[in-house]
Amino acid sequence: MFENILLEIDGTIATLTVNRPEKRNAVNNATVEELNKALDQVEANRDLRVLILTGAGEKAFVAGADIKELDNRDTLLGRTETRRRQEVYTRIEQLEIPSIAAVNGWALGTGLELAMVCTLRVASAKAKMGQPEVKLGIIPGAGGTFRLPRLVGMGRAMEMVLTGNPVTADEALIMGLVNRVAAPENLMKEVRALAESIAVLPKLAVQYGKEAVLRSSEGDLAAGLAHESYLHALSCGTADKKEGVASFLEKREAKFTGK
Repeated sequence: MFENILLEIDGTIATLTVNRPEKRNAVNNATVEELNKALDQVEANRDLRVLILTGAGEKAFVAGADIKELDNRDTLLGRTETRRRQEVYTRIEQLEIPSIAAVNGWALGTGLELAMVCTLRVASAKAKMGQPEVKLGIIPGAGGTFRLPRLVGMGRAMEMVLTGNPVTADEALIMGLVNRVAAPENLMKEVRALAESIAVLPKLAVQYGKEAVLRSSEGDLAAGLAHESYLHALSCGTADKKEGVASFLEKREAKFTGK
């Protein structure tokens, strides 16, 4: 069904792989549209609890945009192509289920922007991440200038955007760009274990918690607290809340149903 990506579903966990290893998984317009179609399938599958996003091979998560397409990009295409990329990437960020980026190598430009829309990021110790667009005479266009400061702070984001220099996995961990660093040979095992630890939890509580945290950077304190309160109230009306409290009081393992 797809030429540039792979979509695998194993129980409650889906794995979406950018599959252009000969191009270091560089994202072109066709890949963006395939990602969008894959997200249709992910959203339609109500059994899914977590999405893992990674790149094929050992060298790159996504090493950037397709340079041939970038070479042809003028002002008009610059606007339309980046807006489309932003739309599709934001779909990942706004999924009801959480997503985990398994950053297995270079994550540059649109690759880092793709990783940043994921709910969590786990990096291989060999990974390097950056926004090198300035070295091509452009700036990030798929959300980098918006999401990077929210993850690492204004000062570090400014340095990464204005110098174009990448950071190592350990540096990314210190600055909050990734949640964990794993040995390259253990990356997917650790990501899968993290995904499974989330997948067994109450689906609606995970969904509401994710939404509340995402919305925390929007608006003022009063609006954020009100939104959190409403989502908390919704979670109190679920069957899983009743089961979670009952299992705690009865000192037994909970059996969540996602309802």
